[in-house]
Amino acid sequence: MGNGIKVKYIFDGMNKRKIINDPIYGFTTIPDDLIYDLIQHPFFQRLRRIRQLGLTDYVYPGGTHSRFAHALGALHLMTEAIDVLRNKGIHITNKEAQGAQIAILLHDIGHSPYSHALERKFIPWSHEEISLEFMKLLNVEFDGKLDEAITIFTHRHKKKFLAQLVSGQLDLDRMDYLNRDSFYTGVAEGVIGYQRIIKMLNVVDNQLVVEEKGIYSIDKFLHSRRIMYWQVYLHKTVIAAEQMLIHWFEMIVKSKTGIKYIPSLGALTAIPPLKEFSKKILMKFSSIDDSDVTMGLKSSLNSGDPNIVVLAEGLLNRKLFKCQLSKKPFSALEIKKVQKNCNHPNLIFIGKETNAGYSTKLNEIMILKKGNVVIPLSKVSDFNFSMNIDTKYYIIYS
Repeated sequence: MGNGIKVKYIFDGMNKRKIINDPIYGFTTIPDDLIYDLIQHPFFQRLRRIRQLGLTDYVYPGGTHSRFAHALGALHLMTEAIDVLRNKGIHITNKEAQGAQIAILLHDIGHSPYSHALERKFIPWSHEEISLEFMKLLNVEFDGKLDEAITIFTHRHKKKFLAQLVSGQLDLDRMDYLNRDSFYTGVAEGVIGYQRIIKMLNVVDNQLVVEEKGIYSIDKFLHSRRIMYWQVYLHKTVIAAEQMLIHWFEMIVKSKTGIKYIPSLGALTAIPPLKEFSKKILMKFSSIDDSDVTMGLKSSLNSGDPNIVVLAEGLLNRKLFKCQLSKKPFSALEIKKVQKNCNHPNLIFIGKETNAGYSTKLNEIMILKKGNVVIPLSKVSDFNFSMNIDTKYYIIYS
């Protein structure tokens, strides 16, 4: 590709309707030439080097799949959903379909290395905010062809249901990651009936709805999501590993040795929180992936700081700290007891994790009943909506 980033000229003349063999969905296709060029772009190719599940493979060794595979899977589901809606008479132009496909394809392009573990650590913005800035930069490069996608991604499109397919309580992002993550981790409880859910999608009054026959599939979707959060994403060993990584990272930044271990770090960590995005910063961010952090961990073994060394060695060789979970905050007495008996009293991490689950306070999933009556899911489902917020407190120590 050379040093430039205008790949749209490099790939002209090639066969861009490639077939992808996805382990979840079988053979899928790339919808059009523009989407092919976006997939080939270095910004998107970087997602091959960002793990979908961060450090979860310390518990589930198979969970090493990438954000790249997830994005392609979400693109496939978007294509399926658009076909279903069109077959039910919902008018979606080719331009709108392409915009929705691009929006879901690029929705995770702003993720930091190790995904959520280092969110806001390299630069003080969420991955959604960074993804939007990447889209804007790509839009300039591709002569405004991402206008529709950006409008959908930012929920400003006149057809609100398109944005709901990208981001909502029943979006195609969640449908793919639940199926993909359960497949690679081997946690069968995470499998959802995505095909039936997509077949039951419809649109009423400009909002996405699910036909009544799909209620039980939605219930299974919500149960699966809750199980996956506590059994996989927020497993206590995963929490311990992520906190070790976060504190290691903060230590090398604070010690001002981080530039030596992660060369691109210096240009990013010094950014004031309110400074606007710039192309230079985005380009620098786009050059950093999981491999840079891994190399940083290996290099920092020679830092001379015993705390940095303990955390780096622990992460590299899976000498992970213990993690105790509780439904209530740990008392001062409990913390003092841990400090007295642990190997590294100055490396104790205390905090909490929350699984928000389904919220009746947000835009609810709407169910289409007979007679074209639309009712919120919470009014017709047997799902236990009182369990929509779970909080667990942790104390991590060696």
